[in-house]
Amino acid sequence: MEHTRSADTGLLLAGRYRLGETIGRGGMGKVWRAHDELLHRVVAVKELTAGLYVSEADRAVLHARTQKEARAAARISHPGVVTVHDVLEHDARPWIVMQYVDGPSLADAAKEPGRIDEREAARIGLDVLRALGAAHTAGVLHRDIKPANVLLGRDGRALITDFGIAAIEGDATITRTGEIVGSIDYLAPERVRGQDPGPASDLWSLGATLYTAVEGTSPFRRSSPLSTMQAVVDDEPPVPVRAGRLRPVILALLRKDPAARPSVAEAERMLTQAMEGEEATGRTVVPTQRMPRPAPAPESPAAPPAGAASRRRGGRIRRAVLVVVLAAVVGGGAGVAMQFADGDGWGGGTQSEGEPQGDPGADPSGLPEGWQRVADPEGFSLWVPDGWRRQTDGNQIDYTPDNGRHRIRISIDPAPDHENPYMHMLDMQRSLEKRLPEYRRLQLHPNTFRDRTLSALWEFTWTERTEHPGPRRAIDQMYYEEDGTEYALYMSGPAEDWTTTREQFDTMLRGWRPSGAG
Repeated sequence: MEHTRSADTGLLLAGRYRLGETIGRGGMGKVWRAHDELLHRVVAVKELTAGLYVSEADRAVLHARTQKEARAAARISHPGVVTVHDVLEHDARPWIVMQYVDGPSLADAAKEPGRIDEREAARIGLDVLRALGAAHTAGVLHRDIKPANVLLGRDGRALITDFGIAAIEGDATITRTGEIVGSIDYLAPERVRGQDPGPASDLWSLGATLYTAVEGTSPFRRSSPLSTMQAVVDDEPPVPVRAGRLRPVILALLRKDPAARPSVAEAERMLTQAMEGEEATGRTVVPTQRMPRPAPAPESPAAPPAGAASRRRGGRIRRAVLVVVLAAVVGGGAGVAMQFADGDGWGGGTQSEGEPQGDPGADPSGLPEGWQRVADPEGFSLWVPDGWRRQTDGNQIDYTPDNGRHRIRISIDPAPDHENPYMHMLDMQRSLEKRLPEYRRLQLHPNTFRDRTLSALWEFTWTERTEHPGPRRAIDQMYYEEDGTEYALYMSGPAEDWTTTREQFDTMLRGWRPSGAG
């Protein structure tokens, strides 16, 4: 953890707490390492700096939240909750004196080279879950579980901290009407919609936190707060490829419907199984149902179009669609207060959360076993599983082992007429949701593919009625090359064996070479 010094170093608070170096900071304040000169122990002191820059009315709200944080933590007696020792006032602001945890946050640990092992993540998850269980029993909801609020002690314990926006049973709320407080990519969907949270909301945030721990990326972080809120409400998380036996419990915790999430006891059983190396099992994961749609047209294409197929020329879709989403989520005229998770901002040039991550078990420098590189007559090359053969369907190129039941489809457009792949996919979706029986979007958002920011990922399901009847699932990675050519790399297959198909899709992307790339 980075330690910094400032002019306040050495300041003595309440005649006993002498400030040392800064050990953490966020949107609301910063945390100091300090020495308790009365009891001769190291403590952590949280300073509320946000109140220095707001109106008197807002300062009163922030100070009340700080007092509430202390009361919330004081109600919980559990080794997995950071203990609050004292609350004092200095410079007309409240300061909280807490237990000092000698170790990094989970957010810091997840950024280190290598990733957190699935069993270690399961152990951390168990510590956090048991602490949350104690909090819920005491009538306290945390409401801001995220990697930055999970501290990893040198003794192996994981502890939760920062009850600054906790909801305490029996207390009047301090949060203003229409205000959303918390790190939005870790907020449960019901909280984004403005509904009252419950214990299941904290469990959803735990699921998002564990996803970040093993995958290294937040499952719903997008390029802006607005698109992140939309993803939390509408999109399913990208299938975690590094979670191993932890995958079932993560996906169960991230169910959109609070009633469908596991209980604390059930989640504890699943995490224990994952930590002990057993396959974590639970209730069948039921895909979240979105708001009802008009009944689709009875006819369906033999296979859904990808890339340049079924394009409507000249249409331009504006980002205003997201403004409508925000209005629906927050409500007209409501204020929105959002903390940006871990202070790392938005956008940037790094890989997007929705981008396929690749096959972790394959050697990135060579061809995976059971695959072959194929040089296509159109100039591109790619990895395909052994036994898959080339077919064409109009201007689209397929590779399939079973005449399209499972297929890789490549579409190329040298002169696309959409502003970017995301706009193109939105345009295509308007057509497909009417034409495909039981169409349901799982995710559709911009991402970064091979350092190309003009990229987007789309995943959806439907029920096929003709050529390959039954539930099907598809995923499409679309991007623009430097010369402006649009490529769509698509894969579909039966929903029943989607785990294998999804892994094949990631491997195919790793081996992709566009025309002219050699």
